Amino acid sequence: MNAPPVLVSASSRPLPPREDELLDAYSRAVTGAAEKVGPAVVSVEVRHRVERRGRPARDVPGKGSGFVFTPDGFVLTNSHVVHDATRIEVAFADGRPVPAALVGDDPDTDLAVIRVPPVSLTVAEFGDSAALRVGQLVVAIGNPLGFQSTVTAGVVSALGRSFRSVGGRLIDDVIQTDAALNPGNSGGPLVDARGRVVGVNTAVILPAQGICFAVGINTAKVVTGQLIRHGKIRRGRIGVAGQNVPLLRLAQRALGVDAKSGVLVTGVEPDSPAARAGLTSGDIVIGFDGQAVSGIDDLHRLLVTERIGARTTIAVLRNADRLELPIVPEESETRTR
Repeated sequence: MNAPPVLVSASSRPLPPREDELLDAYSRAVTGAAEKVGPAVVSVEVRHRVERRGRPARDVPGKGSGFVFTPDGFVLTNSHVVHDATRIEVAFADGRPVPAALVGDDPDTDLAVIRVPPVSLTVAEFGDSAALRVGQLVVAIGNPLGFQSTVTAGVVSALGRSFRSVGGRLIDDVIQTDAALNPGNSGGPLVDARGRVVGVNTAVILPAQGICFAVGINTAKVVTGQLIRHGKIRRGRIGVAGQNVPLLRLAQRALGVDAKSGVLVTGVEPDSPAARAGLTSGDIVIGFDGQAVSGIDDLHRLLVTERIGARTTIAVLRNADRLELPIVPEESETRTR
């Protein structure tokens, strides 16, 4: 025998949230994030000495953004804002101008650390860029086009993007967002709904709309630590010039290689780690320290601080042979633009 149907009163059903309530929640998230991080955001004003042929050198002004991330006055910004600046000055949201000194910058990740006097500073809290999800609300704070303390909001459009720095090296784990950015936003924080910094705003694609990029804060955590300790990023080098090349299927099968591409060595610097290891032009690099190398960017990623001075191996294809050569990377010289 079938049980009688259960009648549910319409009044007992949960009512959908009203549109104004949803908007209020969104507004509270944006305003809360702005109020928490806004006092830590600064305007960065710089002077660059520009020399032109046949003309006297002159100082050219520039502007960007940054934010305080330690109580003792360290400020995070973009490398392209302060690199080679002859003068750096910082202005807080309340209008206080203070001189700043460059601690160190890294053009390869477009990040820099400057320092201001530690007087009554609000500090921005770092979040975790690895925990971000596509579609998540983010808020950008900065000083675009000279307009102080501007707040824009959007969503995370994509994660895990790669972006070429001015120096040509690939910046990994870049956040794509549609939060509006303009010149002057560079170096400002990208924050989540809880007011935690998840990225450093760095670039826009013109004339596209809504395609903006921020360096993940997890990258910045590593870079800032080294800049504060050493004033630069220590990277390894092996002393080769190369280009990406595909591997023939016959060679893959014959040598038991899974990689579909590698790095063709086109030149070896004299008395370099590569020369001492026996690499020659025509070799194809397919592995380093037990990890696959499918292109130059893979090799750059693997030449991290921990491998400087450490004995490891580099796997190469030479004619019909696969070789494992011992190699000791050395520290790369500081790069300039």
